[in-house]
Amino acid sequence: MMLIPAIDLKDGRCVRLRQGDMRRETVYSDDPASVALRWAQLGAPLLHVVDLNGAIDGRPGNLAQIEAILSAVSVPVQVGGGVRTLDTVRTYLGCGAKRVVMGTAVLQDRSVLEGACELFPERVLVGIDAKDGKVAVKGWTAVSDTSAHDLVRTLAGLSLAGVIYTDISRDGMLQGPNLASLNAFVKDSPLPVIASGGITGIDDIRAIHALGPRIEGVIVGKALYDGKLDLKAALAAVAG
Repeated sequence: MMLIPAIDLKDGRCVRLRQGDMRRETVYSDDPASVALRWAQLGAPLLHVVDLNGAIDGRPGNLAQIEAILSAVSVPVQVGGGVRTLDTVRTYLGCGAKRVVMGTAVLQDRSVLEGACELFPERVLVGIDAKDGKVAVKGWTAVSDTSAHDLVRTLAGLSLAGVIYTDISRDGMLQGPNLASLNAFVKDSPLPVIASGGITGIDDIRAIHALGPRIEGVIVGKALYDGKLDLKAALAAVAG
């Protein structure tokens, strides 16, 4: 299971939000590329970069910072937030991103997802962000009527790299992951799952790891930035 540091970008800076609320931000750096380099040098196998402005606006809002991150590190990077057209997919992959994450477009225009999978097999992930079991879209500013479990079942047969599952109620709150919800989602998913939201320390990572091999990785954000989780120690725990 991979341990994946998150780098959330808002207005050109590295931030963390509480439950995805753009008004409840903590700024950690004005130089996101240096943050990415730090995590890479500490041994992160993959970085998860999210354009928060893009998630709201539906188009890249921090492209210069993402390009700087991709230039600064040699480890693979996956990019999400506002990836709703094939042109945006091409832009990020052309800049050097290993994978892109699509969320809102999966519900709004399924043809974009299918086209991306055909053009770039195994390089697209679907991000499913759940609020009370329903899929949130547009940077978590709206909640659909579609359940997370129903949506993930429809992804069978597509050439996807996997699914990222986020429990919004736990994201950025340092309250621990919702293991029951995650376990139920993994059972319904036809694809490998990356877990996100609520990680507070190594015990949470071990608990997620114990759910089984179909969890490919876990994304960690606030716990790393607040110093509650040591990346090297966490990587050693996963390896062990």
